[in-house]
Amino acid sequence: MACALARIHQSTADPRKPYTEIGSEDAFSGRSYDEKYISRLIYENHLPLNPTTAFLTPAFRNLNKPLTVDVKLNGEPPHTYEMTLQLLDEIYQGRVSAEDLLTEVLRFLVLIREERKKRIEILLDGLKSENKLTLSSEEIVSLIEQHLKCKNSSRLPVLIVAAAYQSVKDKLKEEVLPLASHQAADKQTRSFGDVEICLENEDQVVTVYEMKRKCVTIDDIDSACVKISPASRKINNYIFITTETIEDDVRLYALSCYERTEGTEIAILDCIGFLRHFLHIFHRSRARFLDTYQNLVLSEPESAVSQALKEAFLALRQAAEDRGSED
Repeated sequence: MACALARIHQSTADPRKPYTEIGSEDAFSGRSYDEKYISRLIYENHLPLNPTTAFLTPAFRNLNKPLTVDVKLNGEPPHTYEMTLQLLDEIYQGRVSAEDLLTEVLRFLVLIREERKKRIEILLDGLKSENKLTLSSEEIVSLIEQHLKCKNSSRLPVLIVAAAYQSVKDKLKEEVLPLASHQAADKQTRSFGDVEICLENEDQVVTVYEMKRKCVTIDDIDSACVKISPASRKINNYIFITTETIEDDVRLYALSCYERTEGTEIAILDCIGFLRHFLHIFHRSRARFLDTYQNLVLSEPESAVSQALKEAFLALRQAAEDRGSED
């Protein structure tokens, strides 16, 4: 899309040369077109694409040569990248106009967007029965646990913790700061972790959650201590949420960091254990938690939570509520 747009904007631009490092007069910055125009187009029209520039992906990063048909790009599936190079060559050879190609790509994206939107609407309609009994805390735990087992679910622990705090913020007098992109590094966002909790009506971070889809290590804890030490504001708790086993030596090491951090407690919690404990403490808010989690899942961009993962949650919730009605 960026290469086609560049050709439309500059008739002399070679769509196969989206790198200024090439040095020729017909080369251009594909990344600039991506960041200035394509990303905004994707975001504003909710197109089913990752709004992050494609020139940061491994296949297109750090290249300085024309994207001719004989170039081997390291991307999956290979056929997609081969066809991309072929389309760029079609524009260069004059067999397809850049405007026609860009128009057709956008047409397909809109069709895909509307098809996915319709599928979500159908699944949501199935959940609108007023006669269904609210799922119990343990049924919700089981539902979320099933969702976590789905493919490409690494973003979900962040949404679980955020939904927990958002659903009871009026009781806790604490609020969740806006979530950073799942692809953004802490250094870029100037954040301490994946979920940050501040006091109501204040911007003071008091609790930090860092999600791990692997075992938490002593190195992870040391890194947390480094982030905590220069903090100008007092962090009470730095909590790792993991979906893996918690080793005793690592847990004890975290416990020993209280004095080192001058009063910040570092703890490691099992993700499902955290959720179960939360739901039983705030049992009367369990329905609000489930609705909040659902809204967060559905509002995440495709790059963070895929369409399949969104549909899976709605289908799992429908099945769980149908079982409850039968019982």
